[in-house]
Amino acid sequence: MAGSDEVNRNECKAHSLWLWLLACCVVLQTVVPLHTWVLISNYKLSYNILRRADGTFERDLGEYLDRRAPANARPVEGVSSFDHVIDQSVGLEVRIYRAVDGDAAGDEGAAAVTLPILKFLTDAPAAEPFPVIIFFHGGSFVHSSASSTIYDSLCRRFVKLSKGVVVSVNYRRAPEHRYPCAYDDGWTALKWVMSQPFMRSGEDTRARVFLSGDSSGGNIAHHVAVRAADEGVKICGNILLNAMFGGTERTESERRLDGKYFVTLQDRDWYWKAYLPEDADRDHPACNPFGPNGRRLKGLPFTKSLIIVSGLDLTCDRQLAYAEALREDGHEVKVVQREKATVGFYLLPNTVHYHEVMEEISDFLNANL
Repeated sequence: MAGSDEVNRNECKAHSLWLWLLACCVVLQTVVPLHTWVLISNYKLSYNILRRADGTFERDLGEYLDRRAPANARPVEGVSSFDHVIDQSVGLEVRIYRAVDGDAAGDEGAAAVTLPILKFLTDAPAAEPFPVIIFFHGGSFVHSSASSTIYDSLCRRFVKLSKGVVVSVNYRRAPEHRYPCAYDDGWTALKWVMSQPFMRSGEDTRARVFLSGDSSGGNIAHHVAVRAADEGVKICGNILLNAMFGGTERTESERRLDGKYFVTLQDRDWYWKAYLPEDADRDHPACNPFGPNGRRLKGLPFTKSLIIVSGLDLTCDRQLAYAEALREDGHEVKVVQREKATVGFYLLPNTVHYHEVMEEISDFLNANL
């Protein structure tokens, strides 16, 4: 009977959410392409079903609902990928993407698939410089994975843009794994990349690493970059897409856009409560890095940043304030703001915003290689 009650509650939640989403459809489609609206609305629907009021999460159902793409050692459209465990102690896995030339893409047989991977993992540094993008997927620290279809597609796009390697990190997620687990996994991934000869290139045979992520992944990229600066690890650049920051005091954009374009403050508050230490509020440095309990970065060799901001993301003010704080501390920042873009616009190639931002990312990679 208890199980039946739970199913009924979820069905009611789903029905109410769909009614709300349909009511928003006419308004949103004046700004949001239909495919984007359907994609993000479906994610919102499942996210609301999966979150529990007591702060726990329907992980088994979440894994079932997460649409995933398998790794493809056999190249697809010139990009090959494979999964690789880099820390057995916590089961930390990465998905590695690389460009494969046309001749290799046409090979047949199991050996033609596995041998190139083994060769890649044991290869010497390349003479020609190439970027290595360490990517952290979004999902507010709770949802998605390195194999989620939307992020698999985005990482493939990055490979085509950069002609380099993308290492997508399958970091541990909240609420099962709270702060600082995601940051620790990001740091482990960075150290692993830096230690691999096959990730190095150019006359100086070094790893030309960029950190990138969207939503919570952008937050992780920032914190890993700070640690890298503290420990003297050179990062070529940070690429943050709608990075997830917060604070106890509401900003103007949070009040104005609450619930209007897919995201609500109630949603965000739940995720921060799920990730932060149990006794922490949203002015914890993980959430509000330059807030009252945060740390300024003046004098630290922090990397250059490309910050992508959606004007219809309710946390856009926080992202702009983050960029301004970096500038005040003497760091190089480029902000690319798209006033009429919503969260997740970079996941589908169906707007001018998408193509403009991909060009900006390509230019940033080439300029800082």
